Amino acid sequence: MRANRQPRTTSSPTAVRNLGILAHVDAGKTTITERILFTTGAIHKRGEVHHGTTVTDYDPQERDRGITIFAAAVSCAWGGHRVNLIDTPGHVDFSDEVERSLRVLDGAVAVFDAVAGVEPQSETVWRQADRHGVPRVAFVNKLDRAGADLDTAVASIRERLGVVPLVVQLPIGAEDSFSGVVDLLAMRSLHWRTGSDTDGYQEGPVPEALREEAVRRRRLLEETVAELHADALEEFCSASALTERTLVRALRELTLRGDGVVVLCGSAYRNRGIEPLLDAVLAYLPSPADMPAVRGLVADGAEQERAPDPAEPFTALAFKVTATATGRLTYLRVYAGTLRKGATVLDAATGRTERVGRILRVQADRHEEREEAVAGDIVAVIGLKAARAGTTLCAPGAPLVLEPPSVAEPVVSVAVEARRGSDTGRLSAALARLAEEDPSLVVRSDAESGQTVLSGMGELHLEVAVEKIRSGHGVEVVVGRPQVSYRETVVRGVSGLVHRHVKQDGGAGQFAHVVFDVEPLEEPCFEFRSTVVGGRVPQEYARAVEAGCRDALAEGPLGGFPVTGLRVTLTDGATHSKDSSEMAFRAAGRFGLREALRLSTMELLEPLVEVTVTVPEDGVGGVLGDLAARRGRVSGSTAEAGAAVITAAVPLAELFGYASRLRGRTQGRGTFTTRPAGLAPVPASVAGALPAR
Repeated sequence: MRANRQPRTTSSPTAVRNLGILAHVDAGKTTITERILFTTGAIHKRGEVHHGTTVTDYDPQERDRGITIFAAAVSCAWGGHRVNLIDTPGHVDFSDEVERSLRVLDGAVAVFDAVAGVEPQSETVWRQADRHGVPRVAFVNKLDRAGADLDTAVASIRERLGVVPLVVQLPIGAEDSFSGVVDLLAMRSLHWRTGSDTDGYQEGPVPEALREEAVRRRRLLEETVAELHADALEEFCSASALTERTLVRALRELTLRGDGVVVLCGSAYRNRGIEPLLDAVLAYLPSPADMPAVRGLVADGAEQERAPDPAEPFTALAFKVTATATGRLTYLRVYAGTLRKGATVLDAATGRTERVGRILRVQADRHEEREEAVAGDIVAVIGLKAARAGTTLCAPGAPLVLEPPSVAEPVVSVAVEARRGSDTGRLSAALARLAEEDPSLVVRSDAESGQTVLSGMGELHLEVAVEKIRSGHGVEVVVGRPQVSYRETVVRGVSGLVHRHVKQDGGAGQFAHVVFDVEPLEEPCFEFRSTVVGGRVPQEYARAVEAGCRDALAEGPLGGFPVTGLRVTLTDGATHSKDSSEMAFRAAGRFGLREALRLSTMELLEPLVEVTVTVPEDGVGGVLGDLAARRGRVSGSTAEAGAAVITAAVPLAELFGYASRLRGRTQGRGTFTTRPAGLAPVPASVAGALPAR
């Protein structure tokens, strides 16, 4: 049987499959995508990841590093259906790319290494798909490798992911002799000839040596399906068996409900198992027409639905924006209606209208122009200037705001600056472009240090971003550690401090006499009050004293860091009929508070972050040790879906490099999130080693 290459497709949403390829890094996602394109005739020469010639890993950094960094959309045809496919990254630093893709997908193929089974990022992307309710089929890849074992991999799926695997194939041969599979539904063999990876498979009877095992596994499959599916149970009880037709129907329903996952196997590198995988995608994963109507909010805040029907008002969600030589591409998932070239669309959130210049079917970095896109399509458009990832686009007369993809909080930061001062403007433009294309990158300017800080999901994420600035925008960038914003505070203040500001150098002089108390506050803030009576210090001069005190807070006596957590009370003062002024009293407030702070007992504060670490239970000990070594204080630990969730308060200064340390400690299975958690005193042993600001 030869591969079913590029059959004619229809435009009906029922004949479309929108799916993603999900896996841990190096499980074979990109190779599977490449083989799908080759098998369906979308490409005529297979590329290889190790040669840097695959369709979806087209970015120079992807080819240099040998990993997928950016989610790439491709399209092909199989069995009269249009298959829109997104090859997603497998590295934890690029999980946000997976999140945005899952938001617009109807189904997914989860890929597992036949030797390693479920790996750390396999769990992460599986949980992401769970949150989005995306049905999946599983493909156990690399059965030709030494040590490959389908049963072991399936056991890890059952134990690590907590799902019911429904295995529908039995391998023929093991490791290097793997040559085909037994189809347990049709009870036939599919055999790919050794040395021929281009002609598809040959169908035949189940090999005699495997017949008994195939019958046993078919029976096990029937029993498992009958336990999960009411109609199948009824047939099984009456006939003591299930027909192929009943099995296919029940497997589809179980897949759509999330009650089980169909498991297939093969070797993508050797082009074995791809055709049955495509058949399974059509048989078990949903079409856009199978999905519930999309829900959104209208102008008055009421909820409204749009069915996946080309006749409905146009409704689409932008999930990715990239700048290419072709122009600014905005990737859309069309949920309802029809979009035609040249149409005007409405940004439902802002009320702004824009014109769609071109509609493109995307093949990674290549594009095919189309006249229209209908409900269920995933396309890219050119002409939109303001749309961002998460923007809802709709017909101008029928606004509806859809829920945008969630964006994770960044966990790692670096300071960036242009090596040449003349490139500062170009660096700012490049950073703005990066943040527009990747919402998980955050750019901010630190008002205290003056540094430009780039934050992302991990060290590799930031390395890729910086290299993109260098290679894509021609700006040489210096990367450094961001400065930590320390604070100084008052532990024990002073009372009755007297400061006289007198200045006489010809002409009008300056005179201001102030008396004030300084006391600590529990909250990290500054308070000023005046208790002066009898008009000895007029109100406008008291306000000038407050302004001077705020000036003095910019630099404390310990290390020149800003001062917080104190109250200043103006208790007395005196004026001169000619020489007093607001300027004089402001100077008195500034110099007087500086003197008071030098006489007070001061303490250095550092910012804390609350770190929430999610790790396998066997990694808890190492994580607790690392947190303690970073001066972290653990506040809680809970169990959640086979993992431990640890919460701790850690000094921000200690978090630099923690992402790579956690990955190494947990073999890539640990993740963490952060949020600000206030200020805390710096231990004397640490404070003594800090340089002055």
